[in-house]
Amino acid sequence: MNILIVEDDHYLLEELKEVLSHWSLHVSSPVDFEQVMNAFIKEKPQLVILDIQLPKYDGFHWCREIRAVSKVPIIFLSSRDHPMDMVMAMNMGADDYIQKPFNMDVLLAKIQAILRRAYAYEEGENDVLEWNEALIDLKRGVIRKDGEEVDLTKNEFFILTTLVKANHQIISRHELMRMLWEDDQFINDNTLTANMARLRSKLSILGISEAVVTKKGLGYMAITL
Repeated sequence: MNILIVEDDHYLLEELKEVLSHWSLHVSSPVDFEQVMNAFIKEKPQLVILDIQLPKYDGFHWCREIRAVSKVPIIFLSSRDHPMDMVMAMNMGADDYIQKPFNMDVLLAKIQAILRRAYAYEEGENDVLEWNEALIDLKRGVIRKDGEEVDLTKNEFFILTTLVKANHQIISRHELMRMLWEDDQFINDNTLTANMARLRSKLSILGISEAVVTKKGLGYMAITL
């Protein structure tokens, strides 16, 4: 099990790493507190522990960002004793709220209980793709960047995810149409052109339309800007 801990108290973080590692729990943490979502996507944790008071953005901000793309269990840690903090945390989808200072054995018991309850939860892969600092939600068919969210049609979504997953490989127009046909969605050459135009128009809202490139005579490719 991989646990992502977002905590700016270095000594507490190291203590948590030491205790949890004794129970075969792998602990990771972001190096840059402005890049918590990057760490989340990279590590694919089964549980997130969030401090409320963090540099730049607080734990509530990162809880919202994570909840927008995943149902991974979240535990809040806080040295604040305001009842509204706990109410806000639970309303935002937190699984537990622990006030500092806390007993390490109690935290460990809560972690183990939450992981047991989440055993049937199969979203360890988070159901998102990261691409050009945007997040593609594979379940909802949307793409998000810098707080902006854009809905994609089924065909637009299929084309984008196919290109992104190809990892800088060119996909021919014929291959795209063949894959869309196999997905029970009839599509011809003109329809593909129209879908590509709409997809680029929507990506332009997020400032990444140039990340889908046309290779003349060959097909299309998703690149990293």
